[in-house]
Amino acid sequence: MNSANVDAGGNSAWRSWLAEFQLQNAIVYLAFFAILLFFSVALRDRGFLTTGNLLNIIRQTAPVTVMAVGMTFTLSAGEIDLSIGSTVALSALVAAILLRDYGFLPGVAGGLMVGLVVGLINGLFTVKVRIPSFLVTLGSLGIVSGMARTLTDLQSVPVRHDAFITIFGGGLVGPLSTLVLWTVLAMVVGHLTLHNLRFGRHVLATGGERKTARYVGINTDRIRIAVLIISAITASLAGLLYAGRLAGARYTLGEADLLTVIAAVIIGGTSLFGGRGSAIGAVVGSIIMGMLNNGLILMGLDVAEQMIARGVIIILAVALSLREPQST
Repeated sequence: MNSANVDAGGNSAWRSWLAEFQLQNAIVYLAFFAILLFFSVALRDRGFLTTGNLLNIIRQTAPVTVMAVGMTFTLSAGEIDLSIGSTVALSALVAAILLRDYGFLPGVAGGLMVGLVVGLINGLFTVKVRIPSFLVTLGSLGIVSGMARTLTDLQSVPVRHDAFITIFGGGLVGPLSTLVLWTVLAMVVGHLTLHNLRFGRHVLATGGERKTARYVGINTDRIRIAVLIISAITASLAGLLYAGRLAGARYTLGEADLLTVIAAVIIGGTSLFGGRGSAIGAVVGSIIMGMLNNGLILMGLDVAEQMIARGVIIILAVALSLREPQST
């Protein structure tokens, strides 16, 4: 009798674990290893699996990774930010101009201040004027993009500040690029904040059930403003990383990153509808997008073929990650 009870209890616990397991939590890691294995075999003679190439993928995806972590907070709270690409460009240009004219600290502070202002405006219009963040940030995308174009009359601004380039782009700490360290820092800070701090729990509660979160005393308006500020500031940081890596700023920086960032975040297990997010998953999703880009180039596909292949893979991965477990 006791044995039967133990077996029944064990089976019940096993079934409970299976019921709680969601494909979204595993798909990003399965996709990562599947894509890595595919390109490792298909490109075994073209250097895909070399340490240098793999580190290069992480370096190239660092700005997208930082933005993906910020977008994780925004989507987890039930909001979205479509203005990150234009914020990248304006932040990079402002930082480059201030670096040239005033030095390191004003350049970095000015670049990040762009994100703070854009995010605050997005948040206030979303919460106080009650316009959906989709529409607010769609409008700010156009405004900020126009400002980036007029700021230097479509001209690039070179970055020749050695300390800035070392910290935000071309520097090394031991054998590792500073861009790799920025990736690790974004992942660690994002994960700890989202899952170990009260702010992160409030973000998830706000996105999961806003009315209930408000009833238990969570200031959901403040959380919604905060996540849009986080998204914009991480976009500004991405702009600094682009400017450091490329040793210059241009109005086109970041303009093609929005869909890549959203795809990386969704593939990583964050819900488009709020209430669930993973900073680690977002980082892995970003690296997956970088591997796809790198692998398709090494395979010799032209731009059109790369776009088709990348689009198909993104749709499949996102479709799998959005599947909800069937209730029994």
